[in-house]
Amino acid sequence: MLALAVFSAAAGAQSLPSGHPSVNPAAAGKGAAAAQLPQQGKVISTIAAPPYVYIEVAQDKKTLWLAANAVPVKKGDLIRFDDGMVMTNFHSKTLNRTFPSVLFVNQVVVGK
Repeated sequence: MLALAVFSAAAGAQSLPSGHPSVNPAAAGKGAAAAQLPQQGKVISTIAAPPYVYIEVAQDKKTLWLAANAVPVKKGDLIRFDDGMVMTNFHSKTLNRTFPSVLFVNQVVVGK
């Protein structure tokens, strides 16, 4: 199983964890075109880690872990997200968990 996490920082959010790549808060607007959010998947589960949320997503035949600023998502939601930046062996101090691969993105949008 492949695990990815998506992590996003918005203006005014707490400082990013050590080793976190920079993100572009201006890209986090709600009106992003589908071309800016080429990835999609179905939410399997979520883990709250304020001010962030980790989201387990089914995409094609693999499972991905995403982390973003607290976006309201629930099991069964279809979401879109940008390509982001991959980090390997990312350790979340809040969750005391290491993700084999983490995808940091600027935006997650819940579909209809």
